[in-house]
Amino acid sequence: MLTETRPRDVQVAELVPRVLVLRSRTWERLKFEVEYGRQQGTTSNSYLLKAAQPTLLDPPGESFSQLYLKELAQQIDLRQLRYLILSHVNSNRLVTVKALLERAPQMTLVCSKAGAVTLRAALGDQLQLWIPRSDTPLDVGDGWQLEFIAAATPRWPDGLITVDRQHHIVFTDKLFGAHVCSDSLYDEQWKKLDEDRAYYFECLHAAQPRQVESILDRIAELTPPPHLYAPAHGPIVKFSRSRLFQDYRDWCHAQTEQETTVALFYASAYGNTAILANAIAQGLTAAGVQVAAINCETTPPAEMQALIHSSDGFIVGSPTLGGHMPTQVQTALGFILAEGNKTKLAGVFGSYGWSGEAIDDIEQKLLDAGYTLGFETLRVKFTPTAADLEKCQAAAQEFAQALKKLRKSRTVLQPSLVEAQVNRTAQAVNRVVGSLCILTTLPEGCTYMTQAAAILVSSVSQASFNPPGVTVSLPQQWADSLCLVGDRFVLNILKEGSPLVRQFQQAQRLGEQQLATLGLKSASSGAPILLDALAYIECTVESRMKCGDHWLIYAVVDSGELLQTTGLTAIQHRKTS
Repeated sequence: MLTETRPRDVQVAELVPRVLVLRSRTWERLKFEVEYGRQQGTTSNSYLLKAAQPTLLDPPGESFSQLYLKELAQQIDLRQLRYLILSHVNSNRLVTVKALLERAPQMTLVCSKAGAVTLRAALGDQLQLWIPRSDTPLDVGDGWQLEFIAAATPRWPDGLITVDRQHHIVFTDKLFGAHVCSDSLYDEQWKKLDEDRAYYFECLHAAQPRQVESILDRIAELTPPPHLYAPAHGPIVKFSRSRLFQDYRDWCHAQTEQETTVALFYASAYGNTAILANAIAQGLTAAGVQVAAINCETTPPAEMQALIHSSDGFIVGSPTLGGHMPTQVQTALGFILAEGNKTKLAGVFGSYGWSGEAIDDIEQKLLDAGYTLGFETLRVKFTPTAADLEKCQAAAQEFAQALKKLRKSRTVLQPSLVEAQVNRTAQAVNRVVGSLCILTTLPEGCTYMTQAAAILVSSVSQASFNPPGVTVSLPQQWADSLCLVGDRFVLNILKEGSPLVRQFQQAQRLGEQQLATLGLKSASSGAPILLDALAYIECTVESRMKCGDHWLIYAVVDSGELLQTTGLTAIQHRKTS
């Protein structure tokens, strides 16, 4: 924590000839948000390129506007500015942008397509905008060209990175920064920055490792490699470029390797819900849970659906707009209610101005669907306070502990290096744990897989080890003519959350046309293997026993294979009165 207190100022320095940095500095904690929690102060870095067509990058937010504009006017006549590049757009920065445009209306604003939408909505359609493409550099005069890397993430969907190949500088915005304030322009004592950099990553990027890795890949392709990383906050990265780049790789990998994953769905009209989401994400990360942050406004529906199936729990955050949740949140919630597994843990949070109906609506829909909430729903009126963010972090840690307990109480069969070396049939048999399966068999006289009989079964158990065998309970009316002694069938073992469960629950058999819509391949008996299953085993009926209104079938396993290497076996959870 800082012991030194000095007034805010703007430090100006030359990085290379004609490239200046203007570091708006505060020696105290800038905001109450979690990312400033180490209380080391911070800098908001802006860059001025004194090219034939002078170009400015990333002015600071409102709290620095007056100091910054006064110092900028000492460095250049604002009427000469040709371009203003915005690596991302937010309401705080817009105050300074608006003040700049009043003094320099001739400027063209350079931003991503998503950033342009925000700018037009806030400042009007009369703006002069230039939206870069990856194959079209911006010429700022005398052969000095700037290139751009799309850097969209859930937190900054309008992210943009600027590359100055002539001076070997990459302006990295939110990557490679740290919330520290000092007189040092560069990272000479980079070892002392390790904890601050790790904390900065944890707060800003731990919930979006896949997107960060994609951006890192693009930076790694640059030739020749950059000499400087010029971030939005903290010192310029000169002496620890390779080390910090690899740290980011390692930190991303560590997040994606966590055993437990939570999908954090949110939309934010005024930024308040996003602040809550960031605090929850940081709390989950600190508790050892991987967070997949999903900005519902920019994430494709297919990606949302995939995360619903692959995550261990869901948390949904929403503002209230006109008494309702935004359409994008409705879409995400619809996917969760239709396709999510009701045994997974859920959570709800949101901000509101007056009534907060959206938060209550989400909570009630999840409870009605049978979900258990992992923490008491968080409702925050207007802008979150420091106390609100502490509650978010505490709720996230409570959610993480509940999730880990739930995970331990369930059977999780993940492949290991040893398991990979045993035969594939044994791997498949190991997935039978009283599981939900689809039994398929080809009746006598049928030739095509789509003519097969298929039924969803839940009373399945491993009955013998040598030879490997299973028992399956089948309804009498179904088994009277099928699965006789000597008949062969395929047991398709389903993955938790699989849409096949719902599809097969409505009828005991699918008609030929319906079965034809699924991905199939033929087993040696001719019965279809469902390619969307977790695993399958092919069996031969050895014996049958009449048990009330069902037949109990004992069958020997002939062969089998894992079709997906990760996932939980779907289990039938019967309701009790």
